[in-house]
Amino acid sequence: MENIYRNCYCGEVSKKDIGKKIKVAGWINSIRNLGSLVFMTLRDETGLVQIISEDTDLFTDVTRESTASITGIVRQRSDINPNMKTGKIEIVLEKIEILGKCQNVLPFEINRSKDASEEARLKYRYLDLRNPLVHDKILLRVKVIDFLRKLMKEENFTEISTPIITASSPEGARDFVIPSRNYKGKFYALPQAPQIYKQLLMVSGFNRYFQIAPCFRDEDCRADRTLEFYQLDLEMSFATEEDVYAIGEKIFYETFKEFSNKKISPLPFRRIPYKEAISKYGSDKPDLRNPLIIEDISAIFKESEFNGFRGKVVKAIKVNNCDKPNSWYKKLEEFIKEKGAFGLSYLKVSEEGIKSTITKFLKEKEIEALQKELNLKNNDVVFIIAGDKNIYKQAGILRNKLGEELELIDKNSFEFCIVNDFPMYEYNEDEKKWDFGHNPFSMPKGGLKALNEDDIESIVAYQYDFVCNGNEMASGAVRNHDLDVMKKAFSIAGYDEEVVKNKFRSLYTAFSFGAPPHAGMAPGIDRIIMLLTDEENLREVQVFPPNVSGIDLLMGSPSLLDEKQLRELHIKIRD
Repeated sequence: MENIYRNCYCGEVSKKDIGKKIKVAGWINSIRNLGSLVFMTLRDETGLVQIISEDTDLFTDVTRESTASITGIVRQRSDINPNMKTGKIEIVLEKIEILGKCQNVLPFEINRSKDASEEARLKYRYLDLRNPLVHDKILLRVKVIDFLRKLMKEENFTEISTPIITASSPEGARDFVIPSRNYKGKFYALPQAPQIYKQLLMVSGFNRYFQIAPCFRDEDCRADRTLEFYQLDLEMSFATEEDVYAIGEKIFYETFKEFSNKKISPLPFRRIPYKEAISKYGSDKPDLRNPLIIEDISAIFKESEFNGFRGKVVKAIKVNNCDKPNSWYKKLEEFIKEKGAFGLSYLKVSEEGIKSTITKFLKEKEIEALQKELNLKNNDVVFIIAGDKNIYKQAGILRNKLGEELELIDKNSFEFCIVNDFPMYEYNEDEKKWDFGHNPFSMPKGGLKALNEDDIESIVAYQYDFVCNGNEMASGAVRNHDLDVMKKAFSIAGYDEEVVKNKFRSLYTAFSFGAPPHAGMAPGIDRIIMLLTDEENLREVQVFPPNVSGIDLLMGSPSLLDEKQLRELHIKIRD
């Protein structure tokens, strides 16, 4: 009786199969016809295997990327290929059956699909996903999600799926809305996050909830944001922010340890208050791999005669041993101007003293104060920018640019931190009003007494972000579960009690029946995979993403509806 492994995968054929007849199936990866001998590789999800045949007539109508079934005898290769998992063996062909013929010219080479335009890759995403470099990222995503589920259940979290079709609510981003067929003029919405549902689950008596939750936000796409994304949504009853920190640290540390060989921040992760993050790093998502620190030197130049600094917020970044040509400094100055700064000054420290084009405008006591404040030494360079209170943004951009340009960033590490104590509100210059700065459902530190309308800028919330290598990896908060606090908090942002009742009717009513203190967070699945795979674009780790303009080139959405559909939904298209 023939010894046939009918379900053998390409990448699993090995030396133990030598001398045996096997059957494999997959995509024809390559064909080399040498006249008297044909070499072919067959590919499936597990890898490649080489096929060899002396019967060249079998391949007259065989095309690459067709699917085929191959039967043959396994033998040892004379020329071992160390770059192939199956590089020690090959299959001597006995029978080939074409299962699905590739009849069209490929829009790009499968194994080099990442060199093609993003438009082509997304239009033919099923071909792009055949590329092992792309395919394996999706497989990693599956493994990470499985790992997270296992970890959450070990921590006694209960997985509960919340609705996808819900009501529109003002949670900070634009909703995707769904017109109702049965209720003329009314709309459902896709959830920006399961925020309200998970809080209601806490009121329902569930101790610990989680789900791998899809989230939908009708916002402009960019490298780290798409219309639809997934997060590990979790919430805990009778919990403090420290309880959430402990779970979050375990999630990130264990996951990155499991799926990466890079260095990871030791536990516990560093805690950085928002104001400190903005002051030292110019960002609420600092890249701690970069050793550079932003210093505020405004006090030194408060009464300066130099118009560029006098009365302004002045930020400085000191760099040790910076030896660059003048052309490099010029390009850096042009770069930071493009980012909104008025200019860039730099001072070089040498044995002869401080040299700069602006020293002639500075007093001796200002230079001395600068040397003392920054502890300047020979070969140091100080970069200075000045402006209004928002100059910290440009200072943060400059810090990141210097870190990259001077190769100060350790690419072989994951540096985590927790940024907390976010301001509860931020001023909306366009509408001349105060808005929620982060999450409207957060508890202010100090409760009702902290909600001082005379000093709104100083109100701090129990809000926190987990940050890694300059990326916001998770956002969370201790929730506002007290009706009196909720009414006051929303009133400061311009929502009266009736609006709160109508917009958040479920929470408003639920909290009146006795709500537990609760807190949670939501690590971003897509961003976790991005960092683990060293990708800079979220679309690389999503299976069928839209393009940067929010268009799904594969399925052709958004698309038009016919007149019958529009009528059923009570919709009339305006010009």
